[in-house]
Amino acid sequence: MTALSDLALRPMQTQAFRLAAVSATVFLVVATLIVGALFWQTNTLLTDHVVEELRREAAELAREADASSPDEFAEKIEARSRATSTSLYFLASAAGAKRAGNLPAFPLEIAGSATGGVFRYARAGDAPGTGRLAVGIPVPVGAGQRLIIGRDVEAQTELAERIKRTFLWGFGALAVAALIAGLAIGRSVLRRVETINATTRSIMAGDLSRRVPVTGSNDELDELSANLNGMLDRIEQLMSGLREVSDNIAHDLKTPLNRLRNSAEAALRDPRGAEGYREGLEAAIEKADDLIKTFNALLLIARLEAGVVEESAETFDLGSLVHDVAELYEPVAEEAGLRLAIDTGDRIEVRANRQLIGQAVANLVDNAIKYSARVVVAAGGAGHPRETTVSVDVSTRGDNAEISVADRGPGIEEKDRDRALRRFVRLEKSRTQPGTGLGLSLVAAVARLHNGTVRLEDNAPGLRVVVTLPLAA
Repeated sequence: MTALSDLALRPMQTQAFRLAAVSATVFLVVATLIVGALFWQTNTLLTDHVVEELRREAAELAREADASSPDEFAEKIEARSRATSTSLYFLASAAGAKRAGNLPAFPLEIAGSATGGVFRYARAGDAPGTGRLAVGIPVPVGAGQRLIIGRDVEAQTELAERIKRTFLWGFGALAVAALIAGLAIGRSVLRRVETINATTRSIMAGDLSRRVPVTGSNDELDELSANLNGMLDRIEQLMSGLREVSDNIAHDLKTPLNRLRNSAEAALRDPRGAEGYREGLEAAIEKADDLIKTFNALLLIARLEAGVVEESAETFDLGSLVHDVAELYEPVAEEAGLRLAIDTGDRIEVRANRQLIGQAVANLVDNAIKYSARVVVAAGGAGHPRETTVSVDVSTRGDNAEISVADRGPGIEEKDRDRALRRFVRLEKSRTQPGTGLGLSLVAAVARLHNGTVRLEDNAPGLRVVVTLPLAA
């Protein structure tokens, strides 16, 4: 029973229910004050209207009393008493006897009052103990007579009571409706929050493919769900990347380490003695340098993804930098039977880290030459009649500068282009070709650090890599 009661009370413990309850309470308090003020003002206006009518009639009757004899005045009061059912009159002689009027007796409640007031009276046929509410004032009529005129306000009182009851019932119904609405809202919010909690529990249990359902209502919870799903997509991407990096490290670093160890063992077994040892050490140093380059690239990428470039940024001519870097690779391209075409435009300035941009361009040109050279070799060597060109261009588009490096190599399929920008990703499954799979990921990290982007496009045939950087302000 305790568990069931806790489950039933949970919607009442939600923030949504509390907000709904507070809003309903504030609304009821404000509405009560407004309606109370309106009721009081309406009742006051009606009362003032009755009193004003009585005063006008009292003035008129005082004038008639002055202009008439006591008997004539009594007849006029009697005539007025028969003409209306809400106007009340009682005319008494100097001895206190009733002379005219429709009141059965002199109202004792206002007998000693000079301004009048509220009194009760009984009509003919009313049950004993009952009475009707009226307002009366005394009128000075001379000759020792006493006149009380009044108005029956029972209907007005009943209307006021009916309005009050209606408002009370309305406020009660509104309070119940607010409570029910608060419970419904709390239950609805709780149900959606429980859905989010269930999804997060599944994810914490290891199911990274789960996502928070989005209802399509475009409310705050939908926005929260969308943001959580985006965060989960990013986490899953990072976890997948981590697994992929781990697998690739096992492939790409285990083999060089084994070769390094085998070289050392072979040198120790070399019967030539010192000469063999020297050759073995030289080979080991060369292999160790390759490993150090790989780890240096990893460390640089990590620093780029976590660092800030503004401290080392400077404004420089991007075309001049790209031209200088590309020129360094012209001998390498010629040796591979390639032609390096460079077009860097006129005075395209960016604000960036010159060394990092230079290294990114060097990686792109080196990759372009390497993969284009494979096509030349496959086609019959450097003497093949078709000349293969590697293009390096710098241009502007809007507020951005674009570095474009295009080759005539095998290219990258569209489905693999996003993956090719990750660390240690090598599309050559056999991994027999040299490389670490860090070149394009380093370029992407440099671009991200400078608020730029990297696009991989089809060069038909080959690959075209476009690095976009913001122009200097």
